[in-house]
Amino acid sequence: MNKKEIAEIKKQFKPEQAVVSRICGCYIDAEKEQKLSFREAFLSMSEEEVFKYCDIFRRTLSGTLGKNLLNMEFPLEQEELLSEFYDKVVESYYHPENYLILLIDAVYDIPGKASDKTEMFDASDSVYHFILCSICPVKLSKSGLCYNPESNAIEERVRDWVVEAPANGFLFPAMMDRDTDIHSTLYYSKKPEELQEDFISLVLGCDLPLSAAGQRETFNTLLADTLGERCDYEVVKNIH
Repeated sequence: MNKKEIAEIKKQFKPEQAVVSRICGCYIDAEKEQKLSFREAFLSMSEEEVFKYCDIFRRTLSGTLGKNLLNMEFPLEQEELLSEFYDKVVESYYHPENYLILLIDAVYDIPGKASDKTEMFDASDSVYHFILCSICPVKLSKSGLCYNPESNAIEERVRDWVVEAPANGFLFPAMMDRDTDIHSTLYYSKKPEELQEDFISLVLGCDLPLSAAGQRETFNTLLADTLGERCDYEVVKNIH
């Protein structure tokens, strides 16, 4: 997927767009026990909940393409049932604390384009049916004091388990040339140097790509080997 296609999908994660039909989730504690699972119609939730979930979905497609967002080939034989999927995530995903797995099922009518390249929103060329997975850390809020209007007093604040922005996730299938590509997936990692190798291999069945730092190191080594003594600062700068 390219930047334009990613941005197009991100724009759909708004309460008024209604592209998301269902949402599933599984809450995992620090002992890797599945404490809660749910599955419900997305638009049956309150407006506040829908808004907050949409923010998580947009964040799962954020960052720099080739750094935080990686295009990967996806073998179709890796399709999994929901309960098996949760089990595989728990088995392969490394996170020493609590986290929440979110899965959404969504359908986007890709607008057709007129001869002048303008989008015709009332004429869809094709339908893009996809799932988005977001894996979010869940952390206990900080202790502190707050004002309680009911008792009109300063009291200790109640600590809650808060769902944070996603650390990892993926979009499947990917959209290529504004059409569905069932052989590709878009993978997200908030920290480009922590790609979760076991998760990518065991859950997605994809080959682990080089990280951004690994790509730079490989490229620089290739330049040094190829150019030898001619590999000075100006030459490297111009190539980059």
